Amino acid sequence: MARTSRTASRTASTWRNWAGNVTARPVREVTPASAGELAEAVRRAAEDGLKVKPVGTGHSFTAAAATDGVLIRPDLLTGIRDIDRAAGTVTVEAGTPLKRLNVALAREGLSLTNMGDIMEQTVAGATSTGTHGTGRDSAATAAQIRAMELVLADGSLLTCSEKENADVFAAARVGLGALGVITAVTFAVEPVFLLTAREEPMTFDRVTADFDALHAENEHFEFYWFPHTGNCNTKRNNRSAGPAAPPGRVSAWVEDELLSNGVFQVACSVGRAFPAAVPAIAKVSSRALSARTYTDIPYKVFTSPRRVRFMEMEYAVPREAAVGALREVKALIERSRLRVSFPVEVRTAPADDITLSTASGRDTAYIAVHLYRGTPYQAYFTAVERIMTAHGGRPHWGKVHTRDAEYLAGAYPRFAEFTALRDRLDPQRLFANDYLRRVLGD
Repeated sequence: MARTSRTASRTASTWRNWAGNVTARPVREVTPASAGELAEAVRRAAEDGLKVKPVGTGHSFTAAAATDGVLIRPDLLTGIRDIDRAAGTVTVEAGTPLKRLNVALAREGLSLTNMGDIMEQTVAGATSTGTHGTGRDSAATAAQIRAMELVLADGSLLTCSEKENADVFAAARVGLGALGVITAVTFAVEPVFLLTAREEPMTFDRVTADFDALHAENEHFEFYWFPHTGNCNTKRNNRSAGPAAPPGRVSAWVEDELLSNGVFQVACSVGRAFPAAVPAIAKVSSRALSARTYTDIPYKVFTSPRRVRFMEMEYAVPREAAVGALREVKALIERSRLRVSFPVEVRTAPADDITLSTASGRDTAYIAVHLYRGTPYQAYFTAVERIMTAHGGRPHWGKVHTRDAEYLAGAYPRFAEFTALRDRLDPQRLFANDYLRRVLGD
């Protein structure tokens, strides 16, 4: 039986990530239905001398999940295991997409405190790469974790929390897939609440001049700057006593589907074919979205559909450096021949205590740059990366960057703590791949 499975797995198709820039051809794929089956797959891979990598929905732009060994698909490791209302926690299987988790929690009258703007990722994939939203006081998805369960390189099952295996817990919440394969995550949750979203166009000069005040006055503040223009779109999300007042069906479709996806897709396609037209298109696009205010439950406010495929690089810089770094990016684009069709996104997060979180130990601002898929991005991203690293930037673990272990060891004060733990938990580098060798060393 095992021989048949092994033979069949050798014909596994090539795996590709969402953006299409990363491919991998594993020796075999495994889809375990339990932590026990996953542990057995890890032990068997070690016996066969093969590396192991779990893969979620492929929303990382890096090769963090790529392997030529055993690819673990978590499709059957989904659903809520337990809800503890007294403790305010929910334990969920690692392969559960965030979308399904959010819907299930809402049905139970519960919610995460904060979340990113995309919810297609799996729980394990999102937390392992440091997925985040924006928040003055509430931090990234991984900072809401209260306990984790993972299979280690020796096939054993380990649980960790602040009270149990605390050293592993400090690192594994943003573990890059380097410490083990996550099987379950316990999140802090709270009774579902309402958020009022206020979206409003604002000039670049005003939003940068008032950035500190806008951050301080709002629980969740973010903005998008449209390159080749002086225009931004801002979003302020704050808790509300209600009542709920979601966008009308027609207006929501116009804003979120027609303009943000349909028309934007066409604009990006035209810009890719005719780069000289990008500045003119940007001026029109930046004026297309109008001010609006609505109130709804969290995941319907925090998240939005993203159907236009792109390449992305994002850096975390000290929050006090955000405006200066962004102004440098603007000056870069204005003095160059670059034609940038995608807005530049700016978000924030408070400091957290996770070893390799991009907000570890410092209040943080995130600056993300994108280009439409199929558009040459290297020159733009390289120039922006030079600006971000000059400000002590930390690259998002799941987005395009060129940093290596030497740079990252200087950017993260606790970097050696993480690599020492990796040496202990995975001395044979069962969970290694080319990306981890670059960013963590060997």
